[in-house]
Amino acid sequence: MQSASPVELVWLRDDLRINDNPALFEGMKHGEAWALYILDTESAGIRELGGAAKWWLHHALKSMAAQLRELGVPLILRSGDPQKVFRKLQKEASISSVRWNRRYSPSEIAVDARIKEQMGESGIQAHSYCGFLLKEPWEIQTVGGTSYKVFTPFYNRLLEQNIRKPLPAPEAQSYPQGNLPASEDLASWQLLPHSPNWARGLEEAWEPGENAVYDRLELLIDSIITQYPKKRDRPDVDGTSALSPALRWGHLSPVVLWRELGRVASADPDKALGCYALRRQLAWREFCWHLLFHNPQMLEQNLRAEFDDYGWVEAGESKEADALIASWNRGETGYAMVDAGMKQLWQTGWMHNRVRMLVGSFLVKNLGVHWKVGEKWFWDTLVDADLASNSANWQWVAGSGADAAPFFRVFNPEVQGQKFDPQGVYRGRFAPLSCDPIVDLRESRQNALEAYEQMRQLHRSEQS
Repeated sequence: MQSASPVELVWLRDDLRINDNPALFEGMKHGEAWALYILDTESAGIRELGGAAKWWLHHALKSMAAQLRELGVPLILRSGDPQKVFRKLQKEASISSVRWNRRYSPSEIAVDARIKEQMGESGIQAHSYCGFLLKEPWEIQTVGGTSYKVFTPFYNRLLEQNIRKPLPAPEAQSYPQGNLPASEDLASWQLLPHSPNWARGLEEAWEPGENAVYDRLELLIDSIITQYPKKRDRPDVDGTSALSPALRWGHLSPVVLWRELGRVASADPDKALGCYALRRQLAWREFCWHLLFHNPQMLEQNLRAEFDDYGWVEAGESKEADALIASWNRGETGYAMVDAGMKQLWQTGWMHNRVRMLVGSFLVKNLGVHWKVGEKWFWDTLVDADLASNSANWQWVAGSGADAAPFFRVFNPEVQGQKFDPQGVYRGRFAPLSCDPIVDLRESRQNALEAYEQMRQLHRSEQS
């Protein structure tokens, strides 16, 4: 049975918020709005969420449903192939239009294009908006009309752009009367861990949803941002924004954060340096997504093709390699700074950015393991894992990506600990017990540099 009057269907994805949500705002402006979330388990190329992300999504959807209810908007949960879901909903409701905020990975773009075509064939309008990024990937280009491969020129170009004003939360509507299309039971999706419940540390560390984000943003502006340039590399203190999960799940719009940082920088000179430094980090997130849009192969392939000849080992290649990877996963490498980072990741679903670079360097350079092994582990264990940042950052530390770190820059865990955890607070919290080192730092660094030089020589000979 169809609904009596046409409805505006807002398809939520990585935009679980009511503030500055263009699709939701426009949907509620044009008529009675319903929200839809689809757990896509069937579309080709859509990557299954990792365990930590599934935990986050469960709680984020509960929070979003409550917020939408206050706005008078029902949230309908469905799982499966989006095309099949929409065909069924078309039979259950009179849909005037479908609205969504755009996605930018190749498989997601393909899904959205099919839905847009399907709606058009049914006479239903489909509208999409920019709600996940500051600017569309096709809007930031070089003078020659190409996409950027180096961050600093990209960032300078972004600073020249006019970033739109954030949209307010929509005005509430009356909750729809009568029968609504059935919504699947969130618990039936089995997003939460059972036997054992390994998510207790996540529960202690995080509150998914939009409401908690603004409390953190207020704390950031009031007390963290002034010291942010000096303390953001210190994992032993609360010196970062800790907003990466909020940006990944769309609880916080990048537009809101960008403009708020600009406002605070203008109003308070003491906070200006911190605001600009954090803006640069937000721009790096933007850069990663623009890279992925223009280079979809980067999810699986080295952006710098010469690294195809680097002799990284893969999981399953040998018992020795698997033993090294397992030690890295568990945080049992014998280097306290690396082990603290890996245990922080397992316990909280998050890792300090400085330590992410360190553990990444240790895996790909000291252990000689392919960056895709680390990317896969981070995908499964990070609450803030997204396709673009995860793959781009792993390629950055491996040297194979765009504007990557020089390969000879091999992070020394002992030096990093002395510099960024001088009192051992971070190491003592997450890795108080030591074990024997699984690799010699000097020898493994030398092996990595020799392998890199061999790769370069091979590349030169192939070009000559």
